[in-house]
Amino acid sequence: MRLDKYTLGNYTPGAPYWKQFLWYFLGSPLVENRLFPISAFKVFVLRLFGAQIGQGVRIKPGVRVKFPWRLTIGDYVWIGENTWIDNLAHVTIESHVCLSQNVYLCTGNHDWNHPHFQLITAPIYIQQSSWIAAKSVIGPGVTVGHGAVLALGGVTGRSLEPMIVYAGNPAQPIKQRKL
Repeated sequence: MRLDKYTLGNYTPGAPYWKQFLWYFLGSPLVENRLFPISAFKVFVLRLFGAQIGQGVRIKPGVRVKFPWRLTIGDYVWIGENTWIDNLAHVTIESHVCLSQNVYLCTGNHDWNHPHFQLITAPIYIQQSSWIAAKSVIGPGVTVGHGAVLALGGVTGRSLEPMIVYAGNPAQPIKQRKL
């Protein structure tokens, strides 16, 4: 590959430079802040920068969000410490979802087959009542079905079926979930 030939192609961050600047130097540090752990304030800041967030959302210290204007969160969602929502593309998290500590949601990757290492982005969609356990990773274009579980340290680049518990790297179905 030739990284000197790399370009963003038609990709854009989706906000004017002034908004990106304010987010990186003001909004993001406030949301990540460990000394001010109040969820309601973090939700307020994310909304101020364009995130759509429902009621009862809990955001723990150290949470990172690449672009809040590409984030939709339903009601009563928990986002654990050090979670990174790396949303070059839109991330939708429906209601009653738990993202445990150190979860990584990655909406962008590079085409290792392309001579210029072309950027590829795709949205992530996490449906209602799902649980993404600590240190799990979800890749671009993944839909997590209603009530699915990705167990501790699970890694998936493929969509997860509803009401199934997945574990491992790559994540494999291990059992049916019962509620």
